[in-house]
Amino acid sequence: MAAGAPRIFVSHLSGVAVFDPNGDQVGRVRDLVAILRVGRRPPRLLGVVVEVAGRRLIFLPMTRVTGVESGQVITTGVVNLRRFEQRPTERLVLGELLDRRVTLVGRDEEVTVLDVAIQQLPARRDWEIDKVFVRRGKGGALRRKGETLTVEWSAVTGFSLEEHGQGAESLLATFEQLRPADLANVLHHLSPKRRGEVAAALDDDRLADVMEELPDDDQVEILGKLKDERAADVLEAMDPDDAADLLSELPEEDKERLLTLMQPDDAADVRRLLSYEERTAGGLMTTEPIVLRPDATVADALARVRQQDLSPALAAQVYVCRPPDETPTGKYLGTVHFQRLLRDPPFTLVSSIVDNDLPPLSPQTPLPAVTAFLAAYNMVAAPVVDDSGSLLGAVTVDDVLDHLLPEDWREAEFHAAEGGRHG
Repeated sequence: MAAGAPRIFVSHLSGVAVFDPNGDQVGRVRDLVAILRVGRRPPRLLGVVVEVAGRRLIFLPMTRVTGVESGQVITTGVVNLRRFEQRPTERLVLGELLDRRVTLVGRDEEVTVLDVAIQQLPARRDWEIDKVFVRRGKGGALRRKGETLTVEWSAVTGFSLEEHGQGAESLLATFEQLRPADLANVLHHLSPKRRGEVAAALDDDRLADVMEELPDDDQVEILGKLKDERAADVLEAMDPDDAADLLSELPEEDKERLLTLMQPDDAADVRRLLSYEERTAGGLMTTEPIVLRPDATVADALARVRQQDLSPALAAQVYVCRPPDETPTGKYLGTVHFQRLLRDPPFTLVSSIVDNDLPPLSPQTPLPAVTAFLAAYNMVAAPVVDDSGSLLGAVTVDDVLDHLLPEDWREAEFHAAEGGRHG
């Protein structure tokens, strides 16, 4: 939904069909999942509970929803069929937020919640519950008496988390605005028991981001406390190279069990990375760079670069390859850097502006040579291509730095940050 699009009341979504990009029905909406926040801040919408064949309920993250209308929900086509399990910080919008009694702020008047509205935030993929449709007077939603009105989420109390609670969900809400690296610092200094509680309460994407910033020992500890199915979900949400690094720390039996539980495409990427030596371009690379076909335009490239989930290093260039455009791709043709995309008209074909002067890295290139390549050519990322000319992935400067720094650099950083706060 683009910025400025109309709000959608969730009651209109109950039971609507969910379609993949080809128009095939995946299932039907049975509920929506939100996470409450401290005070009166609007809840963030995490995803949709979808009923698929066999009356099975699965979770569809909002990051995999490309369109929401009153009559249908459109997905990216990538659906995880594992059964939905509600987590401690999550609330079912239809099942738990509607038909409950809340209080109008400043009026000390109880009202009944009939509906809530969701809206996508401008220029972001996040969704929030921003409006509440209520009825004055006593009685539930089925009663027809009483004035109805729509108010801001902040205009009612009775939903949000308490500020002074000691549960993991209150702790999470308190630190919600922290960057993943800063939240990782918080987790690192908690007791193992408390760390496990907080990790269990985080949603998959947030936990994956935080795990990538933790020392290896903390990652292994947290993963070991999760149920196998949840652990596989978190590994899928991590960058493939980070997931491969984490799995390489596990016993072979545990590693294979989790890989088997992962979605086949995600597992295939991780297995490929695990097949390379750790301190080589193949072991360092991510398998998810921006890949475009020769007939794509500059406008297409810029649209991909704008994706919020991309790291700055991966967004700095696109790689032009013949089909297929999933790694390993067809023949690699060259790279187009972001600055070049800004200089050429939107209709220009990317194949006409590729930079193919620099030779790509092979997956066997050792770490020192990768480092020298990035430094010599002032690059923040470099393509990795196999002997057949197919693009396998890209090595980014942040992954190189991770392996150049001492193994315990995250521990040292956390302790330095802690000293800075209390010194």
